Parts: sequence; C-alpha cells; structure tokens
Amino acid sequence: MGYNLRREIQFYRYIYLMALPIAAYYIIFNYVPMIGLVIAFQNFKPTLGYFASKWVGMSNFIRFFTSPFAWRVIRNTLLLNVYDIIFGFPAPIILALLLNEVRGSKFKRTVQTFTYIPHFISLVVICSMIIEFSASRGLINDVLAFFGAERNNLLVSNSTFRTVFVSTGIWQQVGWGSIIYLATLSGIDPALYEAARIDGAGRFKQMLYVTLPSLQPTILVLFILRMGNIMSQGFEKIILLYSPLTYETADVISSYVYRMGLQQQDFSYGAAVGLFNSVINFTILVLANRMSKKVTGDSLW
Repeated sequence: MGYNLRREIQFYRYIYLMALPIAAYYIIFNYVPMIGLVIAFQNFKPTLGYFASKWVGMSNFIRFFTSPFAWRVIRNTLLLNVYDIIFGFPAPIILALLLNEVRGSKFKRTVQTFTYIPHFISLVVICSMIIEFSASRGLINDVLAFFGAERNNLLVSNSTFRTVFVSTGIWQQVGWGSIIYLATLSGIDPALYEAARIDGAGRFKQMLYVTLPSLQPTILVLFILRMGNIMSQGFEKIILLYSPLTYETADVISSYVYRMGLQQQDFSYGAAVGLFNSVINFTILVLANRMSKKVTGDSLW
C-alpha cells in the first residue's frame, strides 16, 4: 500500500504541486482560525490573549438567547434566506431553460452578456446604484408613480426593504448562476431529444421529461449547498443598504456580529453568536444531504 501511494504521488507530482497552494489557503485561512473559536467561551481581552483571558463557559450564548435582539436577527436571517431560496434559487434554472430553447446564437450571447455583467460589478457600486434607484426620486419610484403609486424611499421602509434586497440579489446573480446549468444542458445526449420527438413530445414536454430530469442531480447538489447557508446572509450588502430605521427587518446575524464584535469590540460575544450560526448551518446541511439521499438517491456524500 505504501509503495503504491508513493508511486501515485510520484506519477501525479505536478498535479499535487498545483494543489498545494489551494490546500495551504484553506488550512491557513479557514482551519487555523478555528482555534480562535475558544474566545466564544471566554471574556476575551486582546491584551491577555487566549490563555490568560477569563473562562466564562456558556455565558455569552446565554446572553445572546436572552437578549431582545436574538429573535429579531434569527427571524430576519431566516426570512431573507427563505425568500431568496423561493424566488432566487429557481431564477438561474429558469433562465438556463429559456436560453436552452433559444436557437439564435447572437441573441443568446447578448442575453447572457447582459445577465452576467451585474455579477462582475463591485458590490459597492451595485449598492450605490440600488440606493439611487430606490430613492424617492429614483428610477423605481418613477415607474411606480407612473402607475399611480405613492413615492417612498424603499430602503428606509421596513415593509419594502426585503423586497428590494431579494430582487436586486436575483438581478445580480441570476446570469452567473445559470452558467453551471447551461454547462449541464450542453452535455445532454441529443439522442434523448430525438427519441422524445419521435414519440410525439413537443418542446415543452421535451423540457419536462428530458431536460429537467437531466438537471436534477445538479439542482439537488446546489440546493443542498444553499441549504447549508440558510442561516447566513452576506453582511457586506446588508451593511451597505440598511440603516437603524430598518433594523427591525434588515438586521441579520452577520451584521449583528459585525456591530457587536467589531464596532463595540465585544469579541467574545460576537464569536459566540457566529459559532451558533455556523453550528446551525452545518446541522441543516447534514440533514438536507441525508434527506436528499433518502428521497432521490443523490447527495454530496
């Protein structure tokens, strides 16, 4: 066994060498920092370090769950992610299916280009555009006013913040997210479509009985990965868009950790809330993978 392993490493040495920087990146920036999770159980003081800071056990977790903000940030995080899964997750699939039915290559490339562009624009620029468009005199309100609606700054209203956040997220990621589905569609055997046409299936039934079943494994894998982040919401966009006026519907776990852990320098409390979030995400990921394997036979592991 040892000889075979050495022979394999020797044979694929250049591939292993190329993989070393990637492995080093994850070890240095993802696994080594896990040592810092110990501060979630301490009253951490930077001047004292890990070993001299006072151990407080579960006090930081109890403080979070008994605070008036715990339910608010958990609820907002869940709602924003559930809305994103309901409306955002199917969007790239639908776009890929529509593009797959387009026969004009020039039109198809044009649509792909325009839907890909928002992904490559800086998030700061994207959020600046959203703020301008959502202002009371912005483009979105111009359209709404044309149909008789009242002008309102959409980002300072608790009733509209989530709608703006989720819809702009779909606009930003739908094109990029469709790439993996289009790649899967390009690998479907044309003979399957030919057999479906011979059986009298139209284009809709071909999509229903050939295209979608072929996409199923890819959809399930990406859905499981998405479920593993259901308690996460990127704090960068939230922080750039929200304000104290919209904390009631916009404040999520990651933005709360940012304010408490960095702005107020309560490092132990922020680490405890972040650790709770990660544990829930990992649990949901395992359950979603197990359920997918049981129901469909497809899973990540």
